[in-house]
Amino acid sequence: MVDEQLRQIGERLRGLRDVLDIPLSEMADTIGISTDKYEKIEQGEMDITISNLMKIAHKYGVSAEELMFAEAPHMRSYFVVRKGQGMSVERTKAYKYQSLVSGFVNHKADVFIVTVEPKPGAATIYKNAHAGQEFNLVLEGSMELYIGGKTIVLEEGDSIYFDSTKPHGMLALGDKAVKFLAFTVE
Repeated sequence: MVDEQLRQIGERLRGLRDVLDIPLSEMADTIGISTDKYEKIEQGEMDITISNLMKIAHKYGVSAEELMFAEAPHMRSYFVVRKGQGMSVERTKAYKYQSLVSGFVNHKADVFIVTVEPKPGAATIYKNAHAGQEFNLVLEGSMELYIGGKTIVLEEGDSIYFDSTKPHGMLALGDKAVKFLAFTVE
């Protein structure tokens, strides 16, 4: 399922580039990777982070949801997401993002419920950075959050607000997945 989602995201990115006549090298520069790596993303052979999808969406005037889910937002007054019903994408086997704002037109922030599966013995934590600020509230489980060279343990009910331009990443602690609310704003 993950491979199919990557392939579909790659197709949507290629379609955006074709429609707007954007060179492959410009898209790669937008997210700070080589043209070869970006081409692998479009071919569905390499993953792309949510923050990089958001960079592309912001620069080219589309919603991140259109790139992730092929659905354009329609609601202008309010948008309700029932428990467990938000559009979701499994970024890797360890990360699942469920959008809570995908149906609202021109939303000013991105809000996700993120589920991170435990990775026993993980030695490397993938870190990313993106424009703006981020708020995380742990709903279930516990995690280590790595941000700007610091390690912070967050338990159920804990929250953190931080500068998301600093490299950050997380790791579920114990043998249980961690679920948290992630709110990003530029």
